[in-house]
Amino acid sequence: MMKTDQPQVDPKTLRKVIVAAAVGNFVEWFDFAVYGFLATLLTRQFFPNGDPAIALMKTFAVFAVAFAFRPLGGIFFGIIGDRVGRKKTLATTILIMAGATTLIGFLPTYATAGVVAPLLLTIVRCVQGFSAGGEYAGACAYLMEHAPKHQRARYGSYLPVSTFLSFGCAAVVAFGLDALLPASEMNSWGWRVPFIAAAPIGLVGLYLRNRLGETPSFVAVEGDHALAHAPLRETLRTQGSKIVRLGAFVSVTAVSFYTFTTYFSTYLQVVGGLGRAASLLITVISLVFAAALCPIAGRYSDAVGRRKTMATVCLIIIAAVYPSFALGGAGGFAAATIGAMMLAFGAVLSGVVTAVLLSEVFPTRTRYTASAVTYNLAYTVFGGTAPLIATFLIEKTGNSMSPAFYLMAVSVLALIGGLSLPETSKKSLDGNMEEDSMTPYAAKNFGRVTGDLR
Repeated sequence: MMKTDQPQVDPKTLRKVIVAAAVGNFVEWFDFAVYGFLATLLTRQFFPNGDPAIALMKTFAVFAVAFAFRPLGGIFFGIIGDRVGRKKTLATTILIMAGATTLIGFLPTYATAGVVAPLLLTIVRCVQGFSAGGEYAGACAYLMEHAPKHQRARYGSYLPVSTFLSFGCAAVVAFGLDALLPASEMNSWGWRVPFIAAAPIGLVGLYLRNRLGETPSFVAVEGDHALAHAPLRETLRTQGSKIVRLGAFVSVTAVSFYTFTTYFSTYLQVVGGLGRAASLLITVISLVFAAALCPIAGRYSDAVGRRKTMATVCLIIIAAVYPSFALGGAGGFAAATIGAMMLAFGAVLSGVVTAVLLSEVFPTRTRYTASAVTYNLAYTVFGGTAPLIATFLIEKTGNSMSPAFYLMAVSVLALIGGLSLPETSKKSLDGNMEEDSMTPYAAKNFGRVTGDLR
């Protein structure tokens, strides 16, 4: 008989699950953070010729290209995760991600390899994007399928905590290297250190994930091939509407996240005129602040529900983004710090509610695939391109506030998509016999049978 509610997981196991999911997530985002924080340095290493603004755009273009492979990785690892389980799939993604990140630290530069250098960088970034496509959605599913029903956002908030801390650690590493190394050494070898550091962290994450078991929700349907082995075509056909609607909301999560964590540091330097050290210090302060906000945001979402949380996200971003950029472009350390913290509120709340929605919106049999497709398509179209579009808008319009208007427009799209979704905060993650996830024939008969039972 099909289970209708999630089994209780003992606190000790739940703590291990949180750590294993968070460490892998930390490795994934550490790389993306380092790339963003070292963008101006990487520009000199791989794109040294031409106009500085164009060279910086090329650097962010490579950042965006990696995201084109995330949907492919999401589909690939999503299908595997729905077939063989969450644990084995997540062990694979962290191994590939850590290996590719480490490899960047050993790549030749343009000075030694010419055009081969940016080509190799692009290839490795694509490998990273492919593996990252299966990481976050899978980590969310793994954690949510263990979490207590009425506290999913609270426990799910630890994934965004690890995300913001990974960016904070990357900023600390970049700040420390800037402070300790002369510019010549930073250019020659110092920039390689943060990428190589991903290797030991990845091995720790792999060890932790291999020691854990499969999720209760997946085990509940593992023996039922009709449920656990739904093909991609069925996933898109039965969950397509939800993928589009949730994807519209995740778009603002993606843009606000990368605007806050990656681009704003560059904005402080290019528009605000601050030095690299000062902008990185501001970033560290705001990222620690964001990590501290995550559990509070999780409790808020559990208390008011997902729909009200999504509405709150969009309204906060629309109200805060313009003054955030105005303060960041003013050139003062204190003003820029306040501006960065204002951006943090929308990025935190959207990240926390997205982490739980990815699992709540979709049934167990298609959860990994559907959530990975949703998350990665939104992050490819809106997240990976956020720094590039922001740089492009300023370059073309001459208006340093144009990225703020872009984020406002995306917030309106997210509000429409988010409010079109039903409330899911009290939903069981073990419920698979849902009419909207079946074939029309099965849904018709399911409705008839349950009607007869009533």
